[in-house]
Amino acid sequence: MKKILLVISVVAVAALMSVQLIAQVKNPVDWKYEAKKKGDGYQIVITATVKKPWHIYSQNTGKSGPIPTEIKFLANPLVKLVGNVKEVGKLEKIFDKLFNTEVLYYSNSVVFTQDITVKAGIKTNISGTVDYMVCNDEQCLPPTKKTFDIKL
Repeated sequence: MKKILLVISVVAVAALMSVQLIAQVKNPVDWKYEAKKKGDGYQIVITATVKKPWHIYSQNTGKSGPIPTEIKFLANPLVKLVGNVKEVGKLEKIFDKLFNTEVLYYSNSVVFTQDITVKAGIKTNISGTVDYMVCNDEQCLPPTKKTFDIKL
């Protein structure tokens, strides 16, 4: 009887430790949002710092694989977006067996930038969301949405 209780106790402790480890990896991406003055407007800079061994997918990874990162800006009549969101980082391209397709992703960090113009002399902000997905070699976390609000 003592051996059975010991085995049950060991299994229970192991299960609790594995749940704790999974819970610690709930959000392996840290986000930083800022606006940098650029000529007559600003450059919005959104930086994702990704904890190892996770990676975040490019905006351009395609539709047949993981959820690509998407940055959406809320409409503001005082702000005009100039061009598209650019991404800067060490882009990696691999054939992902999990998704059975080639994917584009970033490990460690990636910077997303968006140029904007603002009506002169008016203080405002720009807000929106970042939709993204992260995976490692063993698992993927569900798609996540983060909101941001940046003073200009």
